[in-house]
Amino acid sequence: MDYRNIIVETRDRVGLIRFNRPQQLNALNGAIMEELVAAAEDFDKSDAIGAIVITGDERAFAAGADIKEMAEASAVEMLTADRISLWDRLRKVRKVIIAAVSGFCLGGGCELAMACDMIVASESAKFGQPEINLGVIPGAGGTQRLTRAVGKAIAMEVVLNGRFLSAEEAYRFGLCNRVAPVEQYLGEALRLANEIAARAPLAVRFGKEAVNNAFENFLADGLADERRAFYFLFSTDDQKEGMKAFIDKRKPEWKGR
Repeated sequence: MDYRNIIVETRDRVGLIRFNRPQQLNALNGAIMEELVAAAEDFDKSDAIGAIVITGDERAFAAGADIKEMAEASAVEMLTADRISLWDRLRKVRKVIIAAVSGFCLGGGCELAMACDMIVASESAKFGQPEINLGVIPGAGGTQRLTRAVGKAIAMEVVLNGRFLSAEEAYRFGLCNRVAPVEQYLGEALRLANEIAARAPLAVRFGKEAVNNAFENFLADGLADERRAFYFLFSTDDQKEGMKAFIDKRKPEWKGR
């Protein structure tokens, strides 16, 4: 596959996928997600690869979804396109996926990092779900995985009031595995991935599955409820106003309808 939005390489027994939209702070659109999932699935099929690392750059892992791509979409168009189903394909990858996060990890970027099996963060990482500022809520697992990771109280503040979590807070609350200096975070993630890749492949695969089963019991129901609510909000005036205000770089005027 000819990748245009990501860079794919191999480091020892680790498949490395880098987002490559630096001017957009690696904002996630349909094309970049299609490429990401395709690359992860290819690595999953390769006997030479034992683990996968997904990363962006020092400024941003991914600063959210591409708002221009969805700002004018209707609820029916969002439901029909169902791009969030790409997250479901990522969940089915059997090999361990580690997110190496530096800088902004917001909105869909934060949801993507949480969909991975582990997170290694740089000291500059900032995690958040600022969709409330656009008149919507997280739609790719943010309300569900964040709550399971950090607890109800912190998740409520992040989802309802746009609070950002620093790397240290994310570590303290259990959202990430470790924090490293900016110049070392990717190397740390690759070291962890290579350690896991050196272990018994079938044991790693079944261990990942068992831990996810413990974590995700009833998660499917919550994800379905979240996705329905997210798509429904594209039928509201506030969603149109919130995303237009974001594009126009002004404060939104909410109408409650």
